[in-house]
Amino acid sequence: MTKLYTEPFQDIQKIKGVVFPDELKYRSLLITGPPGSGKSTLIRNLGGWSEEGYIDLALNNWWTAQSLSLRPREIHLGIPFHGVKQSLAVFEPAWIEAGKPLKIDFERIRIPPAKKYFFSVDWFKRYVFEFIIPPAEIIFERRMQRATKKTHYVDKDLTLDIIKSQVLIYSTVAKYLSNNGIFVYIRESCDESPLKIVSK
Repeated sequence: MTKLYTEPFQDIQKIKGVVFPDELKYRSLLITGPPGSGKSTLIRNLGGWSEEGYIDLALNNWWTAQSLSLRPREIHLGIPFHGVKQSLAVFEPAWIEAGKPLKIDFERIRIPPAKKYFFSVDWFKRYVFEFIIPPAEIIFERRMQRATKKTHYVDKDLTLDIIKSQVLIYSTVAKYLSNNGIFVYIRESCDESPLKIVSK
């Protein structure tokens, strides 16, 4: 299992009562994480865009997607897996009903190009990805309570193992993007301080 080693940011700021890394700009923020992690709650607290966005990490130039033009925003990730032609979000039936854990196909994940010219876009400075990744047991309890209201179809036939797999996928993607130069940090809940990913 991918282990994320983290530590608190030393320099922090508050935006609308929420603690963020000091270097973060409000309009650069993209919030992602497994279902039930608290993304929508944080977006509401920040007064961000209420509509959810989606990006396919295997798609060329995903960093230019229209869904990323409105920020801060909640973003769902389409992730490429071995043996599956199309990228999948972890709440899609094709991922849940695969029968065995799907392995991420890292070779298909696209990383933005480095800035080459003075007037070209520096994609590594345009976006900051916050991954909200609470412990699986907390997400499970939260989603089981939500399932009684029948407001989210993704909560149907829920198991703790499914949530553990979703947490693992998001932890692994967060680490991969961070290792490739994208500004990524972790938050375990909306009420807790952000954490930077560090080497073991």
